Amino acid sequence: MEILDARLGILALLAATGYGVATIGMKLASDSWSIPAMGLILLGFFAATQAEIVLMRGISLSVLYLVIIAAETLIVLTYAFSIGEGLSARESLGGVLIFAGLAVVSH
Repeated sequence: MEILDARLGILALLAATGYGVATIGMKLASDSWSIPAMGLILLGFFAATQAEIVLMRGISLSVLYLVIIAAETLIVLTYAFSIGEGLSARESLGGVLIFAGLAVVSH
């Protein structure tokens, strides 16, 4: 497995944050379309795309997506909890099992 250096780690976090921002925009758009919602969606996907293109030059695709998915999940779950849409105990346990599986697969 490749080790993420600081630059690649920051870019992976930027990609995950981009996807998270786009998801927040989609959540806002689910109530009603608005300019801010569309702006968040476009900005998020643009940032994620740019970061991923650079990342793909220095890290394998499989490792890249495991890192991005894990970080994005934490970002989106944090937002979900902040708006009162948290997980139940059973759902949280399922999430922990998914992260454990990602850790096993990535090593």
